[in-house]
Amino acid sequence: MKHSLSAAALAPVLLLYVGVLTGLNAPLGKLGAEAGIHPLVWAAIVSSGAALLLAPWLALQGRLALPRGTAVRYVVIAGLITFVGANLVLFVALPRLGAGQMGLMFALSPVFTLALATLAGLKRPGSLGLLGIFIGMAGAILVALARMGEGAELGLWSLFGLAMPLLLAVGNVYRTLDWPEGADPGVLAMWSHGMALVVFLALILGFGVTVLPVVSASPLVVGAQLIVSAITFPAFFLLQRVGGPVMLSQLGYVAAATGFLIAVLVLGEVFGPLAWAGVGLIVLGILATVLDGRIPRLAKTGAAC
Repeated sequence: MKHSLSAAALAPVLLLYVGVLTGLNAPLGKLGAEAGIHPLVWAAIVSSGAALLLAPWLALQGRLALPRGTAVRYVVIAGLITFVGANLVLFVALPRLGAGQMGLMFALSPVFTLALATLAGLKRPGSLGLLGIFIGMAGAILVALARMGEGAELGLWSLFGLAMPLLLAVGNVYRTLDWPEGADPGVLAMWSHGMALVVFLALILGFGVTVLPVVSASPLVVGAQLIVSAITFPAFFLLQRVGGPVMLSQLGYVAAATGFLIAVLVLGEVFGPLAWAGVGLIVLGILATVLDGRIPRLAKTGAAC
């Protein structure tokens, strides 16, 4: 796709904007956990913030429509993988691992996407890309081992946290393989978030999780998460249109850097030498996949992060 000069200039700005907003999810999620908000409730807040803006935004443009045919399957599966599964792993692991480590997990999503897309036959990376996959994975394992040294339980939680980027990557590849022909990305995202919200509400009711008292006691952090969720997705879809799927997939790197820096500089999280070595390997793995220049072009949709 050819873009105008103005669109090409806008894409890097959108990449930074959307990446930073995505990176705020881990620190905000940690603050929510410290305020006593259950992970199920916090995940529901994220999806409701996105759906509540997307619905009127699409309606005003005359684009709001019910999903039909294969779009129904897409909404259910994509919503369960990306918005239910990945967010639950993120917000359940946050209180144990901290915003810094979970923020770093976003950086592994494009690397995992590259690996899964290769297995699915979408695109074979170059030797540098393959090297990046192994280096990034080695860094993640090193961080997990560092946390293992702080206690076996932390090490197991660290391994559990790897499920988040893996689920994001599975979602990226699934959306490519099963994207409904001619579907509107904004409409699919809104209904996917809406479906996820229904699942979260059902789980909240089923487990008898307290909602209103803890949410009303933390209006600032809840409001911040709603706003972040609401203002992320319109820019996300604009980035997809003007920057293409390859640039869109890079927002995971910006999100990782944002979450990690806020965790260290603002939230006061501390990492030992072994963990920092793992961080360095993750960065090297990221650089290798970017420099490879052959990250799979996920046709029609692109990557979520």
